[in-house]
Order: sequence, then C-alpha cells, then structure tokens
Amino acid sequence: MRVSSILTRPWGRLLGAASAGVALTAAFPSIGLDSLVWVALVPLLAAVKGTRPGQGLRLGLACGLVHYLSLLVWVVYTMTTYGRLPLWLCVPVWFLLSFFLALFTGLFGMGMARLGHSPALRALIGPALWTGLEFARTHVFTGFPWALLGASQYERLPIIQMVEITGTYGLSFLIVLGNVIVFEALTGLAGQGRAAKLRAAALAAGWTGLVAGLWLWGLERIATIDALGVKSPQRRIAVLQGNIDQDQKWDPQFQNATLAVYGRLSRQAAGQGAELIVWPETAAPFYFGYQAEPTALVMETIVGLGIDTIVGGPWLLRRHGEASFFNSAFLVDGKGVLRDKYDKVHLVPFGEYVPLKRFLPFLGKMVEQVGDFSPGPPGRTLAWQDQQLGILICYEVIFPGLARAMVANGAGILINMTNDAWFGRSGAPLQHFSTAVMRAVENRRSLARAANTGISGFIDPAGRMVSATNLFEQTCLTRTLPVLDVSSPYRRWGNWFAWVCVAAVVGAGILGRHNRPAAN
Repeated sequence: MRVSSILTRPWGRLLGAASAGVALTAAFPSIGLDSLVWVALVPLLAAVKGTRPGQGLRLGLACGLVHYLSLLVWVVYTMTTYGRLPLWLCVPVWFLLSFFLALFTGLFGMGMARLGHSPALRALIGPALWTGLEFARTHVFTGFPWALLGASQYERLPIIQMVEITGTYGLSFLIVLGNVIVFEALTGLAGQGRAAKLRAAALAAGWTGLVAGLWLWGLERIATIDALGVKSPQRRIAVLQGNIDQDQKWDPQFQNATLAVYGRLSRQAAGQGAELIVWPETAAPFYFGYQAEPTALVMETIVGLGIDTIVGGPWLLRRHGEASFFNSAFLVDGKGVLRDKYDKVHLVPFGEYVPLKRFLPFLGKMVEQVGDFSPGPPGRTLAWQDQQLGILICYEVIFPGLARAMVANGAGILINMTNDAWFGRSGAPLQHFSTAVMRAVENRRSLARAANTGISGFIDPAGRMVSATNLFEQTCLTRTLPVLDVSSPYRRWGNWFAWVCVAAVVGAGILGRHNRPAAN
C-alpha cells in the first residue's frame, strides 16, 4: 500500500499527524536530532492536504498534543517532586498545558487545510502562519515561548546568524518553509507527468541555493563578529554552580552549609582572576538585606575576596505596613556595598505567584517558603563599573523582548541566573540553555549563565557555547568575554519579521473571504 493512499484514510491521517509530533520532539534536546526538524512537519502537511478546516484543526491538535506531551513530560516530575502534588492532579495539569500549546499547532493545521491545493499559497502563507502563531504563543496568557522551532538549531552556528535580523521567529519561518518545499517536491515526484517532476527539481534546487547562501552568509557574519570581539573590551567573569539539593535549599538547617559552598566556589573564582562573580538564582535562600545574620555572612565572603559579586536571592520590601516580595539579583561591590538591584519582571505562574488567586484559592505555589512575588520594571539594567549588565532570571531568557529591552538600555553583557534543579535529568535544562544561545546572537552580546544546577556556562556573541557544566555538578567556571557595543538589526527593529508574518496571514484571510464565491 502506497503512503499517499494511507494518508487518505482517517487513521492514516491521524498516524501522519502523530508521527510529525514525535519528530518535532526528537529535534529538541535531550534526543537532539536537530536536522529532523527540517522535515518533521511533512507528515502533518500530507495529512491535512485535501481536508476541511475542522479536520485540519483536529489533525494539527493531535500533532501538537503528541509533541508537547512528550517534550514537557518533565512537568510531572517537577510538580510531584517539588510541588508535592499527587500524581492524579499533576497528570491533568500536564495535559492541559500541552493541550493549550497544541491549540497553536491545531490552528496551523486548520490554516493549511484552508489553503487547499495551492502549492504557492502553502509556501507563502504556511510559514508565515506558523511564525505568527509562535509570536502569539510568546504573549497569550503571559506567554510560554518554550521550544520555538528556531531554537532547535542552536548548535548550527552558520544558520542561526540570521536571527540577528529576524529574531528566532525568522529561523522558525525558514524551517517551516523548508518543510513545505520538501512536501511539495515529494508530491511532484510522486505525481504523473514531466511538468510535476520538473517543478519538484526546481523547488529542490531553489531551496538548496537559499540554504547554501544563508550558510555562507552566516560564516561571513561569524568571522566579522569574531573580529569585532578581538578588538572589544574584555571582562573576566565567573559563574558558580553550587548544585544545592532542592529539598535542602530552603531548609534553615542547611543555610550556613549552602553559603559555605558558595564561599568556597567564590574563592576558586578569585584564584582564576575573576573581575565579577555571579551566583545563581536564589543562591542566598533568605531575604537578602532583611535577615541580618545570613546577609552578613555573604557580605563577609565578598569583602574577604574584594571582588564585585552578583547574588541571587529573594527581597522583602515593607511599605505602609504591607510587604512586597521580589525575586532579585543584588550587585555587591568588593567593599560590601550594595550598588544595584534587579527585580525579576516575568514571573512563573504557580511557581512565583498564583494567577487569579481570588478565584483559585485551592492552588498554591511550587515554592511555599516565600510569598507571592511582585514583578520589577522591564528593561532595567545593573550598573557595574563602566558597564551595564542585562540580568535575566530563570525563564526570562526564553522571552526575546526582555533581553532586547536590556540591550537597548545599554547592556554590554547578558547574564542569566537560574535554578534548573526543578527539571531533574530530563531534556529541559538543555532546552532552556538553547534559548540563551538565541538571545546572544539576536543581540550580539556575550552571555554568562549561572545555574544552581542545570547548565552553567558562557556563550559568545556569535552563539558559541564557550564552556558549559554538566548536570548536578558543583563547580566554578571563569572566562574572559568580549563586550560588544554593536547594535544588531533585531535590537533596533525588534519583532518586525513576526509582525510582517502576522500581517501576511491577516491579509491572506481578508482576501480569501473577499474572493470566496457567494452562496446561491
């Protein structure tokens, strides 16, 4: 039985959609078959061809469910292990999150079904539709742009250079375009007649030329950025990975032991010539500056080394008898003076605050040891000596606009402080780290990443992972990073490419309705 005939049957279409979901997940860490993403959507495109929009929606939803349920399986581990939630509650939450994200894939399937039998429309509008939906996913209901298609290519340095112009959305567009072209070429080869085969050959040749051109341009951009890096000011930065067990992190009995670990790692960093030491997110498991005794221990360590240090910890502010809580990064100079502070802007729902708490009183946070956090002002940087630092705490790094706003405000180096112990040994720490690569290239900035555990390391402005730690490793890394002051097109123009895609989809929808034959 031919594949084309299988995909005309309901069960065959569903199988094709599900296989696309499997392939999408396989393209991301921890499986990491990143080349697969260039053809992963082909089975879905074949499944929805010739269907009605409603069926396309269901097939796209099936693809998305398979993809996100397999990609986000770590959510169950996080909630059961650290949220202390029963499995019977965690599984429905995991499914609902996956279902919400799958809705965007479902809308893509519906849109491709509406494009009917027009190869030109599928090639022009299909990639724009996917890109517009990724852009929407970044913003709808606080946003969750985890595992954008473009981020799967974080190790392919030449091809990711384009994101300095289009953002990661542009690379997602290119990937979907590749999938559509492969599908159309295969359809042409399977068709009858010489014209179909010539069209398939032309598509393949054109696609090969486009990718080769982008690859060569990417190599040229890498060389240019490397040359700029050599001429730029250099700063030596250390990141500490304390590998503190999450079960012990907020236990007061282990507080001094935790601070002793970071004191020892800080001394190692000093021995490696660090000018700035970065502790991870909430490395200080107490209200910094408010609880006097542990704060004094941290200050004593910093003053003893005489090196400027960024410490992650919660912050308590009392105003007019009311308390506000922040997830913060504190810049303390080598004399023990608190010079500046950054408060996390994009908070994790149910991790750092409970949305709609009035209506959901039975739901709590994953971290009960601190109060509901409040967000800080977006785009704020830390003033360090003659530099501005852009701080991204935890999953703030997955939001392109936050890093861009900091670079627009003068940040010469980006710093990501996180705690990926929540994820265990799943693929999530590397999925998280891959997004940091995209932020470095989009803004042409060096990025230092300090994780309690997870992946700590350094990324240069061309997107190279200069060095990286292993999971559950207690260590210190120190590297000299270039401080570029170039302004990338993405920094200047932002998400212009995503907006063009949105406009193209809206325009196509309006024209489609206008040109639809009137009913008799």
